[in-house]
Formats: sequence, structure tokens, C-alpha cells
Amino acid sequence: MRKLVLAAVAASAAFVATPSMAQDTMADNGTAAAAPDGTKAFGIEPYVGVRGGWEEFSKDSVPGAPVGDKLNGSLLEGLVGVNVPLGPFFVGAEGNVAKGVSGDIDWQYGAAGRFGLRAGESGMIYGKVGYQWVNFDKRVDTNRDFDDVTYGIGFEVGPKEIGLGGITGNSGIRLRGEVSTFGWTNSFRPTLGVIAHF
Repeated sequence: MRKLVLAAVAASAAFVATPSMAQDTMADNGTAAAAPDGTKAFGIEPYVGVRGGWEEFSKDSVPGAPVGDKLNGSLLEGLVGVNVPLGPFFVGAEGNVAKGVSGDIDWQYGAAGRFGLRAGESGMIYGKVGYQWVNFDKRVDTNRDFDDVTYGIGFEVGPKEIGLGGITGNSGIRLRGEVSTFGWTNSFRPTLGVIAHF
């Protein structure tokens, strides 16, 4: 019941916020306006990014891992993707490759679809669903990659939202924070990084 109430509140908030965001995407002459960070209100928006993070897998969620052990590690990840702005909303797809820099994770790679709301002057709030492969180091008694569906939520904020509008201008640089999971709840993976939109 609590989940149903939270979903209804979120839907109501999105419905109320949509008209004001839609007004922000229209110029005075009624045509589509560019977002304040220089990106288009409609069209195709490619991007690249780099971010760092941490991932911890739940106990006994990885076959071949030491019994009762939580596999974890820090990551450095590269991203490439594309957004398709749709007025106050957007959809998109991205691919990622991550290298473990400490801990039990060796490599990760995957792809995901994103969808969400354009918020404020150049920000985004989104959800994502994709597929991820994980390769662990030698402590896991197997050479194969583990794979599963991945789910996540996140945000992006442009330079004006973080007080850097005068420094970066219309560069399309955004800060991205995200929390995702491998499988339904087999891991916890917070990341933070910088995305460059073109």
C-alpha cells in the first residue's frame, strides 16, 4: 500500500510540474527554444562522460564467491549515449565500460535505456533499465562474466544549478549522480561523474 501511495504522489508531482516545464521549452514566438545550457529542446543530443563509484554485492548473490562474503570495489567508468528531448521529457540510450580500481571487480560493461523529466534550467531526473555484465577478480571461482538486468535512478544538473554558469557558459557540461543495482537487489552502486553533452 505504501508503494502505491508513493507512486501516486510521484505521478501527481510530475503532472503538476509538466505545464511549467513545457512553458520553459517554448520561445516567445511559440517555437522550440534551446535549453539554457545551450542544448536543444527537441532533437538528438549525444553525450560522453566519465564517473567514479562503488559497488557492493549482497551476500551469496554471486555463485563461486567465498560463502558469506560481500564482493565489492571501487570503479572508474566511461559512458557514451544519446538523449532524445521531447519537450519537458526525454528518452535515451547509453553504453558503459567500467574498470575496477580496487576490490573484487575486474571489468563491467553494459547498455541501458533512460527516460525522465527535464527539470529546472538544464537538469534532468531519470530512471533507467538495462543489462550489465560483471567480471570479478581471482577470488571468485569462475572465469565467466555474470550478467543480469540493471535498474537505476539518477539526476543531472547543469552549470547554472550548481553556480558555475558564468565559468562554463553554454558548454553542455553537467554533473550526474546515480544509484543502480545489479539484478533486482543484488548490489548497491552509487556513482558520481561529469557528462559532456553536444
